[in-house]
Amino acid sequence: MTLRTPGVLTSALLFSCLACAQSQPAAKSTVAGNPVRPEPSLADDASLYLKLQADPAVRLSKAKPGDVIEGKLSRDVYRADRELFPAGSRVRLTVDHLERQRRVPNDHWPWVVKVLTPRNHNSPTFSSATVFLADGREVPLQVSLIAIRPEREVRAQSRTAKNSENPPAKNAALVPEGRQASRKTSAQPTVVLAATELSPEPAAAFTGPQGRVTLAAGTQAKIILLGNVSASKSHAGDSFQARIVEPVRLDARIVLPEGTLLQGTGVKSAAPRMLSRSGSLLLKFTGITLPDGTASPVVASVGGADLDRGSHTRIDAEGRMTGDRPGKAWMILNIGVSAGISKIADDGTQLLIEALVSTATDVSTAGAGRIVSSCASGLFLLTRHGRDVMLPKFTEMNVTFDRPVSLFQPQSAAVARATEPASGQ
Repeated sequence: MTLRTPGVLTSALLFSCLACAQSQPAAKSTVAGNPVRPEPSLADDASLYLKLQADPAVRLSKAKPGDVIEGKLSRDVYRADRELFPAGSRVRLTVDHLERQRRVPNDHWPWVVKVLTPRNHNSPTFSSATVFLADGREVPLQVSLIAIRPEREVRAQSRTAKNSENPPAKNAALVPEGRQASRKTSAQPTVVLAATELSPEPAAAFTGPQGRVTLAAGTQAKIILLGNVSASKSHAGDSFQARIVEPVRLDARIVLPEGTLLQGTGVKSAAPRMLSRSGSLLLKFTGITLPDGTASPVVASVGGADLDRGSHTRIDAEGRMTGDRPGKAWMILNIGVSAGISKIADDGTQLLIEALVSTATDVSTAGAGRIVSSCASGLFLLTRHGRDVMLPKFTEMNVTFDRPVSLFQPQSAAVARATEPASGQ
């Protein structure tokens, strides 16, 4: 009888545990990382949404308490209908301390890499920042870190590109790279912050549109999600909220200020399935609420999203988000694990038969081992799930109103709100 090392049994147990990990769904709290500290709230009208790119020389992964990090705002910062800080303004952050945080799950690595990757990492956190404006002013802010992540913008596939093999050059911004349009970004990760002004200037109340105002179909708005959404965790009919972070204008007049809330619902959702089939998610926005409480129905769909640079999520012309097909690295890793399981099952089966049946021959045990190993490796490959569609909390997105949006506000109510601060003095 051939003698085999006991390490075979240990290895078999290890790979069995790893294979089971793929079939066990992750806890809901891990979709957005669920950091230990309380997450900042951007549903509060007083909070500002800051997004900046650190200078190329800065290495955020090596930051220590007390380090000063400088960068530039990658987008304008608004409060209601007023622009506070233009894009490109310099920002200085001071690292407050390092905090152990759970990594945000991704949709671009197979399960074997996720299992072997550390679940936590040290991340710098900030409590204060200073924005330097072009006129020489320095604006101090109290900030709370939302995320530090590498990003790229994924845009919906244009109907022009979908229906034509050679779309016109004027639509170059919408032409997919292959099938999906995306914007190349800097190698530096994006720092996303929630901020509050320490000495805010008095802001005039936004009176909103007086009378009836109609936004045409095709009008776009930039929003951030106020909750986690994913193909594996969300279901059709689930509701969610988003916040507009850049005012929407009509003929140079602001109609939807920053802070306007959008209500949405999941229309279709398919979790990642066996045979490496990816998940898909279709979201629709059904309502809008102005900061003054005025609500109106809308019909809007997803037109793009800022996702992790390694994400393989695609967006079609209807706004449906789908995980891309597994790539070469995905297949090579899973095939390698399958080969390992096959070898372990073969050796383990022969060892077990020879231990239980004293009259067993090497030929008979080898045949049984091959059958068991083929079944084990085949079952492993068949039960692999495809890529997920994951939109963590505070994901920035573009939405397109599919139908005209009619907003109405009685003029008397608008005037009353406009004069309310003066009457209270």
